[in-house]
Amino acid sequence: MKVILLERVERLGAIGDTVTVKDGFARNFLLPRSKALRASAANLKVFEAQRAQIEARNAENKAAAEKAGEKLDGSTYVMIRSAGETGQLYGSVSGRDVAEIIQAEGGKVDRSQVVLDKPIKTLGVHEVKVRLHAEVTVTVKINIARSSDEADRQSRGENVIASQFEEERSLAAEQAQDMAEGGAGSQGDDRDYAA
Repeated sequence: MKVILLERVERLGAIGDTVTVKDGFARNFLLPRSKALRASAANLKVFEAQRAQIEARNAENKAAAEKAGEKLDGSTYVMIRSAGETGQLYGSVSGRDVAEIIQAEGGKVDRSQVVLDKPIKTLGVHEVKVRLHAEVTVTVKINIARSSDEADRQSRGENVIASQFEEERSLAAEQAQDMAEGGAGSQGDDRDYAA
């Protein structure tokens, strides 16, 4: 189906472009969300008559998104989640979760604006893109940790999982050294088991 774009759509085109898209994409996404009009002679005349208004409205929306983006860009949000010893989350963090944490901190973000290729399933600091407008994208950091202390350590750049394994390794080496020096089980058992 041929459509006339009423706003910039990623990987399709800019305002006023006539593009061919699949029927389902046009019917289910572009047309209901007023991102496009069917390409017909009548709609082309309507678009040309309203082009200045559409471009002005788009410029206003872009300016508002840029202003909101200045507050959000580079900000960090902390999420406390349950995870295993290897850092795998019991569950995952989705776009909805990211939108909720940003909204809880006072930001105005809809979950459809959060761009996640796949859900986040590990502890750590993750960069997430938020598309506020077709031409305005900002990046926020999501610090996912098991506790607020762990979140503080991660925000300073420490790899908490590697640190945990290092602590366990040093404790095990210490215990092995203690045993080798005669700590546990060296009571001088003189019984003869060869009988």
